[in-house]
Amino acid sequence: ACSAFSQKSCEECLKNVSCLWCYTNSTCIDYPVRSIFPPSSLCSLSNARWGVCWINFEALIIAMAVVAGLILVSLTVCCCYCCYCRRRSRRRRLEEEEEQIARKREERRLQSLQRKHERKMKHDEIRKKYGLLQDSDNPYSRFENE
Repeated sequence: ACSAFSQKSCEECLKNVSCLWCYTNSTCIDYPVRSIFPPSSLCSLSNARWGVCWINFEALIIAMAVVAGLILVSLTVCCCYCCYCRRRSRRRRLEEEEEQIARKREERRLQSLQRKHERKMKHDEIRKKYGLLQDSDNPYSRFENE
């Protein structure tokens, strides 16, 4: 089917996706599907056209390899960056949790000291009420029981 387009134009040949155009002898041939790249005995890569007429097969392969390489590099960079960000955010989250735990611990310690002080004040009032607490401002209070 592709050989019918030989000696015509490249555009007419490449309308069929299974055809390959060779500029050396202006022939349209079936694309060799058994091999990925057409063998040089059929047509050299610099003179072969497939898909579009304005770029040769060699440049097409190089361009596709460059694009694929760029995609792979960008995916690798994105994955590494995401892993780094995730690790950094996890570290930041742990630091925030540690700060929060330290803050709560300090709040509990201060509340405990406040409750302890309130209990001491209450017990001192009770001791004063029943005369069990010696007044430090009255120097003769210690001689009362003698």
